[in-house]
Amino acid sequence: MSSKNHKHYVFDYLAEICFSVILILSLYSFFKNYIIGVIGILILIALIIFYFNKKKKDEECIQDRIKKLSFDINKVIKRTMLSNPIPLCIIELDGKIFWSNKKFDEMIGEDTEEKIIGKNIEDLVGDITLRKVLDEKRVIEDKFEYKDKKYRLNYCFTKSDDETDGSADYKAIIYWIDETDCENLKEKYESSREVVMIIEVDGYEDVLKSTPEENRPMITMDIEKLLSNLEMETEGLLRKMANDKYILFMRKHALEMLEKTKFSILDKAREIDYGNSLPVSLSIGAGYDGDTIEETGEFASGAIDMALGRGGDQVAIKNKDSFNFYGGKSKGFERKTKVKSRLIGLALKELINQSDKIIIMGHRYPDMDAMGAAVGVFDICKAYGKIANIVLEEANEAVEIFVSRIKEDKYYNGMFISHEKAIDMCDKDTLIIVVDTHRPSYTECPELLEISKRLVVIDHHRRGVEYISDTVLLFHEIYVSSTCEMVTELIQYTDYDIKIHKLTAEGLLGGIYLDTKNFEFKTGVRTFEAASYLRNIGADTLAVKRFFNSYAEDFLVKAEIIQRTEIINERICLAYSKKEIDNINIVIAKAADELLNIKNIEASFVLGMKGDTVFVSARSLGNINVHVLMEKIGGGGHIDIAGTQIRDVSLTQAYDMVKQVIEDYLEDEED
Repeated sequence: MSSKNHKHYVFDYLAEICFSVILILSLYSFFKNYIIGVIGILILIALIIFYFNKKKKDEECIQDRIKKLSFDINKVIKRTMLSNPIPLCIIELDGKIFWSNKKFDEMIGEDTEEKIIGKNIEDLVGDITLRKVLDEKRVIEDKFEYKDKKYRLNYCFTKSDDETDGSADYKAIIYWIDETDCENLKEKYESSREVVMIIEVDGYEDVLKSTPEENRPMITMDIEKLLSNLEMETEGLLRKMANDKYILFMRKHALEMLEKTKFSILDKAREIDYGNSLPVSLSIGAGYDGDTIEETGEFASGAIDMALGRGGDQVAIKNKDSFNFYGGKSKGFERKTKVKSRLIGLALKELINQSDKIIIMGHRYPDMDAMGAAVGVFDICKAYGKIANIVLEEANEAVEIFVSRIKEDKYYNGMFISHEKAIDMCDKDTLIIVVDTHRPSYTECPELLEISKRLVVIDHHRRGVEYISDTVLLFHEIYVSSTCEMVTELIQYTDYDIKIHKLTAEGLLGGIYLDTKNFEFKTGVRTFEAASYLRNIGADTLAVKRFFNSYAEDFLVKAEIIQRTEIINERICLAYSKKEIDNINIVIAKAADELLNIKNIEASFVLGMKGDTVFVSARSLGNINVHVLMEKIGGGGHIDIAGTQIRDVSLTQAYDMVKQVIEDYLEDEED
């Protein structure tokens, strides 16, 4: 026991100690002198009686003071709660109001408390999410709007015991803290934050060239007028950076206004017509919510890159967390210049010559476009005296005939390597060349992207939110038919005379053949030039056709898919395969192509499952942008050819997801 506690102990029993000492002295005196001892004992008895009477009166006095104080405190608390400037009410757990103060009554609009007590709180103010917080054991905060005012609700649950039957009575105290002014100020601040918008006129020079010379000034004037009107509507500041590039500074509330109109400026631009064979279209990238104006500018720069990478004629809006997209309805147009292919070819040559180890890979479950392009890049490396490897864990039916022929040819000895071997041989200086995808998670071996610091991407798909960043070389052309066409141009237009193997040429032609659907989709002048070049160097068209031979079972599965097709809005086909076969992704792609042959059908979506993955193939005749629809469930592709892979869901769940995306699109189109 500490000295401090010891003192308290002695003080508490001081009277008893004194009485004991007096008793001992009295007894001692009794044996020495009888009279003195008796007197001492009588005095002790009198002191004890006096002490206990005094103690009883003091305790009664203290109890009276406590009762009076409790009464005063209750009066103060009640008066305080009644006159509290914050509206508050006490409610039963079933929502009935037990008590409320004057401010709450004024907020509700009732004159007297009696009119409110007993009513259900939700009948008076609406749903205040009481049920959501009943299970909580702490003060809960929630936002609530009532009569054009914004409140923060603080819930505090209390428990009182009933002395009659020992039961517990629970109630909730709700404090209504008015934050209207604060929230309005916050909204005003948020709406006045700066927005940086970069605007580019797509293919400006090509549009002018496609216009009769006498009308070219009119096109330029209409574009300037359109953007000048945008400046006035947004109360912003527009500056021209180049003939085809502008920058607009505005406030966030102006951006929100444009979002409500779904950027009608895109449609207005396409309406400009002075005999131009190519339409006028705009690509817009907007950034907002940066911590600094510099960061906001970086968001805008990333947004315009995204808009252009997705094909232009659209708006991309970026902040710290995400992208939003508007537009993207037009197909774009083919650029006839081969200058970029030549420049990329020269840059790729330098990178290859500087590399000791080169690894090439496409996407998971490769098709002929991915595999043909990969083998084409392998031959480019070999022409420069470098040995490259292609990552391939296993060949699916889409490429098995082509891969089998490659493995039989000594020219390609040791070209294919497994994931494990690729990871073992890769280091930060290894040149990784990714073909036919720009999405890290879709690559054959994503781990390689984390190991190497030297990445090259060659792809023709519209850019998605997920993409490989920090590339040393990016060849991304969404207007070409296929990645094989891009690789063929790298071979054609480089300054080095590259000789490729006959089988490589057939693989490249097979990739073009696949992605153009027998030269029916996305074909331009450059597509036929590339095909002609490959044919000239020995590609056999009959051999290419054999790459796509199918099993009889595939035809039966495809027939079943077509048979159970659901037609939505008389425009869109939606179907699925009940059978789970190894090459389901190929079969559903063919079924989706086949469904487009139905009269009045503009788009088709077909689903199939393999393992824990549901594959979705989407096709369109161009009026419906299937890339945008597939992007909503994690996929991508082109306006007319797209798809996705959905993991860890059932086929029924995936079917419902795709159907919901289609229905949402049709609703938005009606709006």
